[in-house]
Amino acid sequence: MTIFPRTLFSEEHELFRDQVRRFCEAEIAPHHSQWERDRRVPKAIWEKAGQHGMLCCWVPEVYGGPEAGILFDIIVGEELGRIGATGPSFPLHSGIVAPYLVDFGTESVKRRYLPGMVSGEKIAAIAMTEPGTGSDLAAIRTTAVETGDGWIINGQKTFITNGLNADVIVLACSTDRSLGSKGISLFVVDAGSKGFSRGRNLEKIGQHAQDTAELFFTDVFVPKENLLGDPGKGFIYMMKELAQERLITSVQCQARAEGAFETTVAYVKQRKAFGRSIFDFQNTRFKLAELKATLQAGRAYCDRLIELRLSGELDATQAAAGKLWHSEALGRIVDECVQLHGGYGYMTEYPIGRAYVDARIERIYAGTSEIMKEIIARSL
Repeated sequence: MTIFPRTLFSEEHELFRDQVRRFCEAEIAPHHSQWERDRRVPKAIWEKAGQHGMLCCWVPEVYGGPEAGILFDIIVGEELGRIGATGPSFPLHSGIVAPYLVDFGTESVKRRYLPGMVSGEKIAAIAMTEPGTGSDLAAIRTTAVETGDGWIINGQKTFITNGLNADVIVLACSTDRSLGSKGISLFVVDAGSKGFSRGRNLEKIGQHAQDTAELFFTDVFVPKENLLGDPGKGFIYMMKELAQERLITSVQCQARAEGAFETTVAYVKQRKAFGRSIFDFQNTRFKLAELKATLQAGRAYCDRLIELRLSGELDATQAAAGKLWHSEALGRIVDECVQLHGGYGYMTEYPIGRAYVDARIERIYAGTSEIMKEIIARSL
C-alpha cells in the first residue's frame, strides 16, 4: 500500500530496501511461526543478516561498519514491521545498543565488540529495567563498585530483549546510591564473564519470537575500559540515546500498522458474507478510509521525526511525543483490523490476531505512554 510518496530515501536506499524485503520474505517470514513456538530466533539468522549488510549500517568503517547512515537501519526496521516480525530484534541491536558503544565506548571496547555486531557474530542487548523499577531509571539498584583495576557488579535485570541470545550487554548500574540519578553509570559486560547468568525466557502475551529474559550479575568483574564515558553520567547518556530508541519505536509502530492494514484490506476483499465481499459493505469501506487517513498522518509524522534525527534536531520531547502517538495509534488500528476480520481475527493462525497481541507492548517499553506524557508535559 502506498500512503503517499516519500522524499527521505534515494535510489540507493530503495535498492537496499528491495534487498532487505527479499531477505525478510525468504529468511524470516517462512520461519517466524516456528520461532514464535520456540520463543527465540536462531543465532544463525543474525549472521545471515550481517552477511547481507543489514546490521549496524551506520557504524563507522574503522569499526567494521559500512558507515552508510541510519536511514539504512530504519529501512531494516520498516521491512521487519511490514511482515509483522517481532524477532529477530535487529533495530534494538543496531539503532539502540550500538550507539552507546560508538558514542561513549573506549577505543578498546569499540574494536572488541563493534565488528562482531556488524557481522552478526555478536548479538547486543541493553539492560536497564529491574524488577522493582519499571520506567523509573533513577531507582536502579544494580551496583558497580570500583576496585583497583576495574568494577565489581551485582544485581538483577528483567524484561531484557535479546536476553538469551546476547553476547554483549550495555548495563546500567548505580555507582553511588546517595546521588540518585547522578550516581548511575553504564558498562559493557561480556556474556562470557564469570558470575553472569541468565534466568528464564519470560512468558509474554505477545512478541513470542523475541527472547526476553532475566539477567543476573553476581560479583561480575569488568575492566576499567568497559565503563562507558564518565562515572555518574549514565543517566545523561541514557536520556540522550533514548530519543533515538523512541524514534525507532515510532518507525516500528508505523510499519506494523501499515502491514496490518494491508493484510486487512486483502482479507475483506476476498472474504464473503451475505453473498458479497465484506469490502462491499459501506461500513467496511468507511472504517478502512478512517484507518488510511490515520496512517497518512502517522507516516507524515514519522518521516518528519526521522528528518529531525538526520539533521541532529530531534530532542527528548519530540521523540516522546512521536512514541506516544505512534504506539497509541498502532493499538487502535490493529483493534479495528481485528474487528474487520470477525471471529478469524481472534485466531492466532491469522496474522492480525498475532499483530493485536504484539502491539500491546509498544505502549509500555521504551517508556510507558504515561511517562511519555510526563516528558511532554514538562515542556509546556
